[in-house]
Amino acid sequence: MNRFGHGNMDLSVYLVADSGSTAGRPLPQVVAAAVEGGATTVQVRCKDVPARDFLAEVLACAEHTAGRAALLVNDRVDVYLAARAAGAVVDGVHIGQSDLPAEMVRALIGPEAILGLSASRPEELAALARHPEGTVSYLGTGAVRPTPTKKDHPEPLGFAGFAAFAAAAPLPCVAIGGVGHGDAAEARASGAAGLAVVRAVCAAANPAAATRSLVREWAEAGA
Repeated sequence: MNRFGHGNMDLSVYLVADSGSTAGRPLPQVVAAAVEGGATTVQVRCKDVPARDFLAEVLACAEHTAGRAALLVNDRVDVYLAARAAGAVVDGVHIGQSDLPAEMVRALIGPEAILGLSASRPEELAALARHPEGTVSYLGTGAVRPTPTKKDHPEPLGFAGFAAFAAAAPLPCVAIGGVGHGDAAEARASGAAGLAVVRAVCAAANPAAATRSLVREWAEAGA
């Protein structure tokens, strides 16, 4: 069984590996460095990229994450299924509110896969309560701050808003949106299960060192 499945997640240092944020470097290269630095979960996000190219990126990233970090596919259930059919170790999917319904995605990916859902509004929590238990694995909650990597993000919550949402949520919540170095203590104090970062690693001069720093900050904040 995959050691990073639905019931065995480590979301603490969560890299959203965004193909448009790598400062011109190949995405798998950044992912490899992040895994070397201790990233626990990697979500591959390739907006506006043809499915064939997205699949190639996922397959290349899986070579670096297999057995070392959970690998999730952003939005595209078809790419996840294709990668799995190709024999890659992929652990799940992360979807947004406008993607396929969570119950349908769960039926497609099976009970053991990780299914993340973006959620930050009270009405989205109410909708979540109508899903059968085990449908969604965790919530990506934000944006905590404004971020240029996701222009359609909801109104920023701040950590106070994040804390209120996380306290009401029945699932682990990962803080996302404009977060990075220096935020681990406030994130943990706000009830976050992890920090989901993009530019803090993808745009760093040394992604491995940047990830290592985040891992250290997260551990120290919990000490």
